[in-house]
Amino acid sequence: MGTRRKAREYALQMLFAADVAKTSGEVTARNFWNELGEPDADEMTRDFSAQLLVGTLRELETVDNTIRTRAEHWRIERMAIVDRNVLRLAVYEFLYEETPHTVIINEALEIARRFSTFEATQFINGILDAIKHDLEKKTNKNSPDSNEKTQASSN
Repeated sequence: MGTRRKAREYALQMLFAADVAKTSGEVTARNFWNELGEPDADEMTRDFSAQLLVGTLRELETVDNTIRTRAEHWRIERMAIVDRNVLRLAVYEFLYEETPHTVIINEALEIARRFSTFEATQFINGILDAIKHDLEKKTNKNSPDSNEKTQASSN
């Protein structure tokens, strides 16, 4: 298993704990590494997991609002804790990291398979795929190439 996958799994576990205990990212990370984390985890893995955890919690309102746009008939509070936190981590990466969207979705699904149910992977895939399309549509609309094409077609 790759370093980034392992970091995402650690971040999910920490985000789960923060969600349940209502603690800050820094406190959650410190407690996790002192009590539960694998002592042989390398520094890159620890750093990336902390980056994902703290970033997701810092941007939680934006992340949750993005999920709400595609989680029709589902309130975030009513989702299974694992599922909502897999979604949160993936959406945070969509919005704030340079990871390709397809990689983010694949990683989220692999982690969901490990920590949740088969039905959850379908649910997560549907929401993330829809958000990915929304973001790509928005990016294409805002790209300089699309503005030039719009101006050229109006001439």
